Amino acid sequence: MDHLLLKIRLLLLSWFHLHPSPPGTICFARHFSYRDIKKATDGFRRIIDNSHGATYKAKFQDGSVAMVKEIRDFDEEAFYKEVLLLGCLHHRHIVSLCGFSTGRKRFLVFENIENGTLKDHLNDPLKTPLNWRTRLHIVIGVAAALEYLYFFCNPPMYHVSVSSSTILLDENYNAKLCNIGILGSRPNNVTLPQSSCTKECDDQECGNVIFQLGLLILELITGQSSEDGGAELIQWVQEYRFSKTVHKVLDPDLGDNYDSRELKGLLAVARLCTKSVDKPTAFTPQVFRYLQKKIGIAVA
Repeated sequence: MDHLLLKIRLLLLSWFHLHPSPPGTICFARHFSYRDIKKATDGFRRIIDNSHGATYKAKFQDGSVAMVKEIRDFDEEAFYKEVLLLGCLHHRHIVSLCGFSTGRKRFLVFENIENGTLKDHLNDPLKTPLNWRTRLHIVIGVAAALEYLYFFCNPPMYHVSVSSSTILLDENYNAKLCNIGILGSRPNNVTLPQSSCTKECDDQECGNVIFQLGLLILELITGQSSEDGGAELIQWVQEYRFSKTVHKVLDPDLGDNYDSRELKGLLAVARLCTKSVDKPTAFTPQVFRYLQKKIGIAVA
């Protein structure tokens, strides 16, 4: 019965796309055929990324451009639930789900973000270096997205991956989280989480994401990759006199073009976030409010 209800709800997704809802109501995603996806990706040759499963750039007949991600690990029912969850997310710092495809293969279709990943901009010498203000706005954007996912979604979205490779930058260099739900690889017997952030969530999922946010901040400050777990960066920021050696680890691309007070505030946040994974000493709303009030960054 549940499986039948999910199929009915997917049909409703397609109907909502063809019959737009009034402002203020939820508009769901478009249903693409396998043929649509294959043609738009030039026979699956327009590969953007293959590190976490194939992601393609798609150009559809109506002129729209999108990112298409193939989903292999989920069974049909879990995939339907994922579409329903992601289709309800609406935040300027989260990549929007535009559509989906089922049949021979399963795909999710997301809005296209032309500027690529944050990792590209931190590591590619051919890219224009990110200035200090842009890096600050990336941090506050990610924190705002996490607060929305954990405390303003019903049900909350706990499966989030935060890293320079899962953050996209739009044409104005606004951060967009693109790895929500899917790469958390929930088991096939997916169950929807409860509608409140429980103590168990705080200690596990929330703690892990807060730790990842701390690593991201360190990566933005130093320009050093944290893909190996960031052990050296964590060890450094947890040292008693770490602030005395900031000049040695600061990203050379920044030069002297940064605010020392803001740098000190960001390092304090990173230190707090990476202190422990299992028992976090800070949670998303605290980090978000601190960034807003103490460092003085407005939501981008």
